[in-house]
Amino acid sequence: MSSRLSRALSPFLVLSAVSLVACQVDVSLGGAGGSSNSSSGIGGSGGSDGTGGGGGSDGTGGGGWVPPQFTPDKVDLLFVVDNSGSMADKQEVMRLALADFVDGLTNPLCVDPTGVTSSVRPPTGLSICPAGTSRVRTPVQDMHIGVISSSLGGHGSGACQGTTSASNVDMARLLARSNEGMTENDLPTYEDKGFLVWDAAGTHVPAGDSDPVALAGKLSDIVQGIGQAGCGFEAPLESFYRFLVDPDPYTEIIVSPATDEVLLGGTDSRLLEQRKAFLRPDSLLLIVMLTDENDCSIKDEGRNYLVAETGPGFRLWRPRSECATDPNDPCCKSCAQAQDGCPADPACTGPDGNPARLTAAEDPVNSRCWDQKRRFGVDFLYPVDRYTRALTEPTVVSRSGELVPNPIFSDLDPSDDNTRTRGPQHIVFTGIVGVPWQDLARQNAAGEPDLLGGLNPSGQSIGGLKSAAELADPPSGTTLGSTWEAILGDPASYIPPADPLMVESMAPRSGMNPITGDAIVHPSSAGWNPINGREYTIPSGSTGDLQYACIFNLLTERVCDSGAQSCDCRPIAGEPSDNPLCRPEGTNDPADPGGRSTTQDHAKAYPGLRELQLIRSLGERGVAGSICPAQVADTSSPDYGYRPIMNAVLDRLSTAL
Repeated sequence: MSSRLSRALSPFLVLSAVSLVACQVDVSLGGAGGSSNSSSGIGGSGGSDGTGGGGGSDGTGGGGWVPPQFTPDKVDLLFVVDNSGSMADKQEVMRLALADFVDGLTNPLCVDPTGVTSSVRPPTGLSICPAGTSRVRTPVQDMHIGVISSSLGGHGSGACQGTTSASNVDMARLLARSNEGMTENDLPTYEDKGFLVWDAAGTHVPAGDSDPVALAGKLSDIVQGIGQAGCGFEAPLESFYRFLVDPDPYTEIIVSPATDEVLLGGTDSRLLEQRKAFLRPDSLLLIVMLTDENDCSIKDEGRNYLVAETGPGFRLWRPRSECATDPNDPCCKSCAQAQDGCPADPACTGPDGNPARLTAAEDPVNSRCWDQKRRFGVDFLYPVDRYTRALTEPTVVSRSGELVPNPIFSDLDPSDDNTRTRGPQHIVFTGIVGVPWQDLARQNAAGEPDLLGGLNPSGQSIGGLKSAAELADPPSGTTLGSTWEAILGDPASYIPPADPLMVESMAPRSGMNPITGDAIVHPSSAGWNPINGREYTIPSGSTGDLQYACIFNLLTERVCDSGAQSCDCRPIAGEPSDNPLCRPEGTNDPADPGGRSTTQDHAKAYPGLRELQLIRSLGERGVAGSICPAQVADTSSPDYGYRPIMNAVLDRLSTAL
């Protein structure tokens, strides 16, 4: 164990009243604001996530705040792309959807008064529709397009060292690099500002891109260069917050030798310059997030960094026994926290007399970011409400604890003559995350998820994904109160999703999807379901994994030899694999319960619960899609790749614009 890690742990190994009382804060090991699960913590003070409620259902935020109108043909589009391991396959599917998406934004279809699409598409968004038809939405004439990653480093731990120099610690700065090994942007962007500019009418000085094919090609190259070498503690929610909202993003994070708590230093002036150039005050702000794992936005305060420690032999402390039955119980704490007011818990004392710690099997380092309160007695992550408020309220809390204007709803350049500012109704947040597409698709007359023929609320067979209003309605043929009950449950009350495929678990799960009726297949049983294939036996010699929410066919199979990057079909510790991502050994039958080969033919995704929680909180301004496409074979079909989710975003923009 390193000397620094030894110093960091030492305060928790002494159960003196002074040392433990001095560490009392909220459950997150630091920070007093925002969490609904308040309790004593392990250290830190002063919440940086702020206080106050989220925005109202009408999108106006607290206090009925109604700012000036925005400019309806102007969009600032930010892609937040997970760049941790196993993401290259999803990034490739995203790239294949970009040309259609750019076309849909810049040159929308023309429709007649009944909604029938014209057989003639105008050559550009500046052209007039054929007689008797009109645009399905306002063409976007002016657009900024930027890309950031999910990699914010180890938050002061020994993992993912660095801040803004290493390619795997991007710190939410704009990226335009040709490959993940680059430390600086080398792809062309508008005036080398790190983002692209769509300038249909050539009004910018100098002019931006006016060829949608060229624009989509540049954006595709940027997405490809994101790579999958980013930090495994992926923080897509905090990444968008840092780039768009954080009033004073830090440049340095260290652990204080005196308190063993993190200290933040400096202000990232380069990021602030990028934000000022990218984010116009009067544009529609569209955020598109692509991630295959649950968000792990660790609080940058107190001792929360310990959840990311990966030092040899380091394991987190056991939770008190109350956590197993009710994580909201006031006595659900870490065994290393103050135990005042709670009965003695024999399980909290280790054999050496110090607070008991978890075993390697209970606390694998690659599986630290799920169900934390139940598993550790502590929630180390920023509450999702932090991000809801960031997208709905006019003020945020600075690092020093002061209320300051929210940059999203501010004029960042008062020197120009643009005084309009957007409101919360001018923000659309899209999450392409780990959730079965079958749970999100509209259902046909037989009650089956159907991306091609599903019925909208008017009974029209239009296919596609459910809108926010449809997600709030009961799915056809079920006893559920809403689709959200299936895919999210009630996180505040620790009620799990009704769809067992959306339950985070290292152990094999059981049950069936409540919408499709597909049963989960145990590793020891024959069979296969079309959503996640089957559960698998996580090897004891691995660093941890979870069961999958969904899987999909790879565009290209790959052999997991010694040179393959981020490959899921390598044997571990000599144990045979039953992973559904791997082609069956000696047979083409995926239902074969026998061993799997080292050839990977499927890609995976885990339950994206925190991202979905944010989407739900935003109401009609949130759009949910699955990172597991229904099919990647027929490029001409409406259900190909990420076409359904991109079409859902365009449908939402039809009203927003």
